[in-house]
Amino acid sequence: MPKNKVDAGYRILAINPGSTSTKVAIFVDGVKINEKNLEHSTESLAGLKELKDQIALRQRDVEAYVEEQGWSFDKINAIAVRGCPAGVFEAGAYEINAQMAADCAAPGGSVHPMALGPVIAYQWVTAYGAKAYNYDVVRVNELCDLARISGTPLFERSGTSHTLNTKAVARQVAEEMGKSYETVTFIMCHLGGGIGVNLHQNGRIVDVVGGDEGTFSPVRAGKVPQDGILKLCFSGKYDTKGINRLLRMESGLTGYLGTNDCKEVEKRITEGDETAKLIYEAMAYQIAKDIGSMAAAAAGKVDRIILTGGIAYSEMLTGLIRERVAFLAPVVVFPGSIEMDALGKGILRVLRGEETTHQYTSKAKGE
Repeated sequence: MPKNKVDAGYRILAINPGSTSTKVAIFVDGVKINEKNLEHSTESLAGLKELKDQIALRQRDVEAYVEEQGWSFDKINAIAVRGCPAGVFEAGAYEINAQMAADCAAPGGSVHPMALGPVIAYQWVTAYGAKAYNYDVVRVNELCDLARISGTPLFERSGTSHTLNTKAVARQVAEEMGKSYETVTFIMCHLGGGIGVNLHQNGRIVDVVGGDEGTFSPVRAGKVPQDGILKLCFSGKYDTKGINRLLRMESGLTGYLGTNDCKEVEKRITEGDETAKLIYEAMAYQIAKDIGSMAAAAAGKVDRIILTGGIAYSEMLTGLIRERVAFLAPVVVFPGSIEMDALGKGILRVLRGEETTHQYTSKAKGE
């Protein structure tokens, strides 16, 4: 038991850095007391050329939030962070140590603002003695051996998926069924700016349809014909960054319809826009195909198909998907994201001794 556990229960501060904001929340014994999205203005970020230059700004804003809530870092039992260096990780908690903080801060280590989380948290570890962890990071890879085969011996398939939210939602749905996450088989479909489908069996994500392997999304191209990609790459019109931007930011609904807003697309459909109707139905069609592929991987033995993420609020889209996949298993719609709750509850399990932690070394990055 941590020495600084107070009478009020385990106190956990959760941090999730995003592109222009940092989500923060405080938990006492797993109960969320407060949550806030700390916006970082365009002006404040404008002069910060490298991601690591944002560390002081984000740290200062989080510290102000903690003080605003009447907390102090010497009374916090653990800091839960979403973020890690590049590499391959196990599911669950990794204790943030000096090596992880250094790898996140190193050139090339901070490819997304999430990677700043461990750097910031470790400063509080050294200053106040609290424990800090990241949990169910994006780069978790639990693929079974069959799923790792890519088609070329030059590289394996990646298990990267929306790990944090889909595992948390899966745990909650399993609990509502009166079962444990470790005993069910779920097909999880995360519907957001990026769309991914993964297969959860016995507490592990054993296969995935990643963002570049399946359906297109509001901004991403998904799986597209190789001949077309080769022609683009050697057309002289694009460099590596340009191709990446095209496929991951300017394709999907954005490429076809000029918007990534599903509400706008649905409005056009209700107003009789046949092109919008075709593209939107095609996205639902491809999502259903991805779900079907995971059902085949599970030999048809699926307890639930679960649609989650921000776009799962759309009754039109989820209805189109349900029409095609309901014959496989009961469909549960769990809209939105519970990532902050996942961080708080995951680290609570660690503090209570219900889960063990992984120890990070640079070797754990898969290098």
